[in-house]
Amino acid sequence: MGKLFEPFERILPDSKEQALVLCALVSLGALAVIMSLGPVPRSQDLAPKITASRSMDLAIKALRESYLSRGLRFDDTIDPNHTALIGVEYSEMVTTLGSADAKRSTTNPRVAGLVVQLLIEAGVKRGDTIAVGCSGSFPALAVATLAAAEALGVHPVIILSLGSSSFGANKTDWTLLDILESLKNRGFVGAPVAGVSLGGADDVGNDFDPETRKILSEKMKSSGIPIIAEPDLRRNVARRMEIYFGSTAATRIAAFVNIGGSQADLGTDPLILRLEPGVNRQIRLPEKEERYGVVFAMAKRHIPVVHLLHIKGLLLKYGLPWDPTPLPSVTAEDVPQPRPALTASLVAATSLYFFLIVVIFISYRKKFFRTSS
Repeated sequence: MGKLFEPFERILPDSKEQALVLCALVSLGALAVIMSLGPVPRSQDLAPKITASRSMDLAIKALRESYLSRGLRFDDTIDPNHTALIGVEYSEMVTTLGSADAKRSTTNPRVAGLVVQLLIEAGVKRGDTIAVGCSGSFPALAVATLAAAEALGVHPVIILSLGSSSFGANKTDWTLLDILESLKNRGFVGAPVAGVSLGGADDVGNDFDPETRKILSEKMKSSGIPIIAEPDLRRNVARRMEIYFGSTAATRIAAFVNIGGSQADLGTDPLILRLEPGVNRQIRLPEKEERYGVVFAMAKRHIPVVHLLHIKGLLLKYGLPWDPTPLPSVTAEDVPQPRPALTASLVAATSLYFFLIVVIFISYRKKFFRTSS
């Protein structure tokens, strides 16, 4: 081992003090290199994040007024911030269990800035079209996505499924459809909803009681929005893809945003459980296409998928608080930014630094550890 470092020993200074100075200089040089290789926040990304976050904040205030104007009342134990985006634990529309703190966490207006960041990471640019599939489970994420799309100058094609998990938009008199229509009436939603389904079992509400199906069906019919009522998964997905791409399939979809756990969007194959929250570019496809949801149908076309489910890890990754009360204010310093990622250049610089330190240490080991006899 000693012979390996003999060439370095011949060119290095003689004294221990000089060796320490050399270590310090190498460390300072490495620090400068690593800092120059680190990601620099792009100012052009900051403006749409702030705009989207402020839009969501205003949207929540508008929803609060609409909610109260309908004679509805807030439950401070469930929705202490009075967002009108948190439902009840159980209702006739509930399809699965959900977490109240997860739903409350998504009502933070800064989440709209997070969606801007995710769309940018997915490669979405101004003027693009994005497809959005949204169940009633996370109404705040629907609002955040629409605010993000508007801030980026992106056209969203959104399809709703009204079924919801616990604490989502799960009241028959305040569904996701009611929420978005209320925002549209107040000028907060520019793009119309392109399609709507009952959601729930088979996407046609087979797990709802007859009265609930009747109420929701009448609500969908009166909205004038195209209704998707197809229990066969393959035909249901084909209908949704037709809406997203248009009858000529000429529309370019830059990304698909999945919000919640609609069966039509996720499909029925266990591979969906491997989907990571956030941006997914490489998705393993099921062997059987009859198990495809829209996520897999988009992935087959090599369209990035922004998966907004299992939200806790996503918020932690981008430095957003969990279950905040009161809701944070929107400032430039607090908009979501990705944590620095290890790049090949950064790894190479770090490896070179440690190599040089090891060379110096081994070359001067006798001087550093000399003992008196």
